[in-house]
Amino acid sequence: MPDTALDLPDLGTTVPLCATYAEVTELRSRHPEAVARALATRRRRPAFLPEDGRLMLVAADHPARGALAAQGRPTAMNSRTDMLDRLRTALARPGVDGLLATADIAEDLLLMGALEDKVVVASMNRGGLAGSVFEMDDRMTAYDVRGVVEARFDAAKMLNRFDLDDPGTVVSMESAGRAVTELARAGVVAMLEPFLSRRVDGRVVNDLSPDAVIRSVHIAQGLGATSAYTWLKLPVVDEMARVMDATTLPTLLLGGDPSRHPEETYAQWGDALALPSVRGLVVGRTLLYPPGDDVEAAVDTAVSLVHG
Repeated sequence: MPDTALDLPDLGTTVPLCATYAEVTELRSRHPEAVARALATRRRRPAFLPEDGRLMLVAADHPARGALAAQGRPTAMNSRTDMLDRLRTALARPGVDGLLATADIAEDLLLMGALEDKVVVASMNRGGLAGSVFEMDDRMTAYDVRGVVEARFDAAKMLNRFDLDDPGTVVSMESAGRAVTELARAGVVAMLEPFLSRRVDGRVVNDLSPDAVIRSVHIAQGLGATSAYTWLKLPVVDEMARVMDATTLPTLLLGGDPSRHPEETYAQWGDALALPSVRGLVVGRTLLYPPGDDVEAAVDTAVSLVHG
């Protein structure tokens, strides 16, 4: 890497701007404008969907909500460099189409050259910090619509938790609806992740019963002045065929942080992926922090389910 104290790296090449995390910090400290220039020159895919019409995305937006646990390990994501190592491993596997993340993570990976020819989904509303008294306040604290468009990203994701006992829910719905509309006007996919949620003993709990998921789907898909660019991101629950009958919108399945054995999780994903409106997976902790820490094997298994 050139001496960043003197020269801004050549952004006209496809060589990663940074080879180490120390270089990432150095570049950020001396040339923050390099991030915008790298975004402007990043190689993009010609289309959001590959030829087979299915997507395999890796998710990494939990830390921005203060949610650092994975697979029963409460501090699994404490180390940013370890997490980036796992993400770079996952993104390099054949069949992985791209990333869902907040700006801090996406830009680190950008500078390391890991986002070339990848689909990128920007995570927007991370305000509901895990375990906080305001956890249900899912306001936009990460990407905004202008940031997504200027970054030339393919989609933007929103978490949509509907608590019928919380009057603040309608404020989150209004902001999400406005974002859906603005993204569609810019020709950018809005990816909505709905849940019916409530507080139980002070803790936010998502209702994963089929009927609750169906109700959340109907609420979410009505957000915005158009649904032309709206996709859904849904949990895998019982009776998925009945759940998916609630929508005609293209849908990706979220992986969550399951407690069951990996084989059971993969089998459940496989069954749901056979449904016609399901177009792939968005999985984070399950693949980045699998039992045994074999990220490559976990990712390859998920890819085989999505792309066959």
